[in-house]
Formats: sequence, C-alpha cells, structure tokens
Amino acid sequence: MNKTLLFVYNAQSDLWSKSLDIAHKIISPATYNCELCALTHGNFSERKVWAAFKNSTDFQFVFMYKDEFLKQYGEDLGFEFPIILDSDHKEQLEVVLDAQRLKQFSSVEELIEVLQGYMITVNS
Repeated sequence: MNKTLLFVYNAQSDLWSKSLDIAHKIISPATYNCELCALTHGNFSERKVWAAFKNSTDFQFVFMYKDEFLKQYGEDLGFEFPIILDSDHKEQLEVVLDAQRLKQFSSVEELIEVLQGYMITVNS
C-alpha cells in the first residue's frame, strides 16, 4: 500500500494569486511567505532535484493550495501554512513538517533528507 503525504502551500489556487506569487518570488524572495513553494520550485518551474525525488519514492505526494485544503478539510484544524501532513491516519491528519520547521530549511536537499528519514521511519 502506498503511503500518502499531503503538501499544502501557503498560496491560493486562482490564476491571479499564482501570477502575484511568481512576481513576489522574483522581486522580493526574502519576504515570500510560502517556504514550501520556495524550496521546491524556482521562479517558473519545479526544481529538478525535487521532481527526481518525487519520482523515486513509493510514497504518493498530493499537492494542494491553502484554499483547496480549507475547502476540503475545513478551517477548524487550526494549521498554519505551508505544512506537510501524513494523510494515512484514518480520521486525522498527522503533521510531518509544520510551517515553523519548513522555515528552517535553507535548501530543497535539506527538505528531501528529512522527508527520506521520515519515510524510512514510517516504513519500518
């Protein structure tokens, strides 16, 4: 059975918001408020090392924008975004990496290393 990790960006799914996010990352990357986006994507596309990692794992990765997540799961969970969740727990989502922890990463390679460790732990 494939395990599922849910990645929720601190961004909205509409085209206008996506366009503003791209501009924000280019003009003022230090103030961009979605660390998950900044780690896994460059200004215009997904980082190659991230894409290769996603394709090399037996985990299923599901990606959602904040508005999509709140519509599906509701606002009463009280999560701060961005966030990475393990969605294989019957009635509840388990936090893998919260917004504060995601702020501590300086590279996508660091994120990948921590996720690989989590996957090994979960699979053992």
